Amino acid sequence: MRDLKYLFAYTIPLSTYVSFYLGGYFSFFTLGYAFILIPILELILNETDRKYSENEKEDRLKNFLFDGMLYLNLPIVFILLSYGLNKLIVNSYETYEIIGLIFSLGILLATNAINVAHELGHRKNILDRNLSKLLFLPCLYMHFYLEHNLGHHKNVGTQEDPATARYNQNLFHFWIESVIKQYFNAWAIQLRLLSMEKRSFFSVKNDMFFYTIFQIGYLIFLFQIFGLMGMVYGIIVAVISFLFLETINYIEHYGLKRKKLPSGRYERVEKFHSWNSNHIVGRIVLYELTRHSDHHYKSNKKYQILENINESPQLPFGYPTSMLLAIFPPLWFHIMNKRIPKDMIS
Repeated sequence: MRDLKYLFAYTIPLSTYVSFYLGGYFSFFTLGYAFILIPILELILNETDRKYSENEKEDRLKNFLFDGMLYLNLPIVFILLSYGLNKLIVNSYETYEIIGLIFSLGILLATNAINVAHELGHRKNILDRNLSKLLFLPCLYMHFYLEHNLGHHKNVGTQEDPATARYNQNLFHFWIESVIKQYFNAWAIQLRLLSMEKRSFFSVKNDMFFYTIFQIGYLIFLFQIFGLMGMVYGIIVAVISFLFLETINYIEHYGLKRKKLPSGRYERVEKFHSWNSNHIVGRIVLYELTRHSDHHYKSNKKYQILENINESPQLPFGYPTSMLLAIFPPLWFHIMNKRIPKDMIS
């Protein structure tokens, strides 16, 4: 029964439905839930630091419940997204309601699409990897699958990684740099892979080409089903979702760097090259993403066996609160800069 706590991740889809069902000021219900109620709960509830024995890890890896809870996000996300876009087109909403509802859908995609896609994208089997790409599709961020796995995890904590925020770099500058550079990095990785395999640009192995085609096709589909405004809403929701993702990237690695060795190579990724957060509600809602230090140390570990790393740099607050702080750079710098180990400042 204890493992059913991850059903709590579905509270974001539920809050999104409530936002659309009730409308009015409740259009902002998802925003309030994610960035007011969850931070309050994280202040009240105690953190847990349970370690798993090898037998427990083996049992948890064999238990389909954990994968099943991830897979269920696919129908939930696409049904709710279709429902929400249809409501935005069919109903007459006030401007403030439209803003609240669009943010609700953006948060839905950021948590239950992108975050789940990230988890599945690290798996070895083809089904999970394809499901990952499918979840990235409505976020218009399919290239993230390629760049994250072959770029970020290799270059994290270095100048070569646009998804590592530098010391005193503000969130808004990071958004622009990370979004643009990750996209071009993904193309560079793809072209290098094609060159290594002596394949042409139009090879079936050119994933970036197909990501582009699929995403254009998705937008055409939105236009055909929901009209021009439906497509515009779909684009805005996607942008909101990947900016939430980039905000998480920002807080996960802010100011931390890996040392360059005399050989010219960087030291291996260690447990102290990512900010860790053991705040319980954010952990569960985001499928243990907040235990990010353990994830980067062993990127192939499934979420159900990720553990808290006490020796890693610790975020003073959970992810939702940290994301809010990052919106106000002077406050973020004031709180975080003194927490960065002096020999790791990037």
